[in-house]
Amino acid sequence: MKAYPNLIEGVIEVLVQTFGKHIYADKVIQHILKENKKWGSRDRKFVANHSYEIIRNWRLLWHILGEDPSMKRKHLMELFDAYWNWLETGSEIPEGLPLGVVESYAAWFDERASNELGDHWPALAHALNQPASVVLRNNVLRQDRKSLVEILTKEGIDCEVSDVADESVVLAKRPKLMHLKSYQKGRFEIQDGGSQLIVQHLDLQPGERFFDACCGAGGKAIQAASIMGNQGEILAMDTNDKALSECRRRAKRNGVDIITTESIKRPASVLVHQEWADKLLLDVPCSGSGVIRRDVDSKWKLQPEHLDKTIQTQKDILHKYHSTLKPGGTMVYATCSILRSENEDQVVSFMEAFGEDFTLVDEFRLSPEHPHSDGYFIAIFQKHDD
Repeated sequence: MKAYPNLIEGVIEVLVQTFGKHIYADKVIQHILKENKKWGSRDRKFVANHSYEIIRNWRLLWHILGEDPSMKRKHLMELFDAYWNWLETGSEIPEGLPLGVVESYAAWFDERASNELGDHWPALAHALNQPASVVLRNNVLRQDRKSLVEILTKEGIDCEVSDVADESVVLAKRPKLMHLKSYQKGRFEIQDGGSQLIVQHLDLQPGERFFDACCGAGGKAIQAASIMGNQGEILAMDTNDKALSECRRRAKRNGVDIITTESIKRPASVLVHQEWADKLLLDVPCSGSGVIRRDVDSKWKLQPEHLDKTIQTQKDILHKYHSTLKPGGTMVYATCSILRSENEDQVVSFMEAFGEDFTLVDEFRLSPEHPHSDGYFIAIFQKHDD
């Protein structure tokens, strides 16, 4: 496709707002596409796809251009020209470049990931730069997974079952989904396969009490309700009131009515629920380093000081919220991070402090090298009976 000046200008504007004004790329692209309603589908794909590719390869492209990053439009235009030439010549990468340049990661993050992950880092760095697949979770309250595939196929969606999770379905392309009757009737949710596995490892049963203490927009709480057959009690808490509102809206669409949402105004808001839960999920705030391919600009927005604060927040949550679990109950600690400091190191710290009260049942990683999963860490704990 030819690179028309107005479309190139659209890409440049995405870069200016993403890197210059620190706005998330997906929000910027949505806004620009909305403002340019005369653009056809090919034009819209051009702006979106090439914006994401330049963001994904930001450090490499500036190296190829031989310049330091700049927000001046003149320099961004030169960067686009270098990018376009790079595409037309087969996207070849000069030999002998360090990994952080080849895979385009901030120097500090590349160094930290290399120190924490060793020989595993190069493969992960590459996997996180590949386009993400679209994975759905079948809502078993509506139908079985085979039936969902049949329904989606009739709606023109090319899909098949995935082996990554019990109810996962993977799409062949990236179509719009929210206009589908099947979506509006709550037959499925868009949820990465690895994310689905987190809830599966809680071994939830109908009638139990489940506490999702960092629920966000409620994807895992709603999944839990479907696994429990919409029988029992689910408490979903978060600091973001807008996310809790979205959780309630999604639950209604999915036919779920056992979720109670509560806002976390301070840590004491959670701690009033002492020994309430049979099963506890701590899907804690994290660097998001395991889902970079879904938020391609996040690897540039993450800063070391923010990561250090996040690690302390994780420790505080794990060391305090465990008290909401009943004796004999199961707790899952989970992140969408690839870093040891957010994962295995947190488990070691917790067991050093509370090993007399808990048994570490298992801990493992889900790799973004799997085509239907992002990068996750899961640790399963059993609380001792009194």
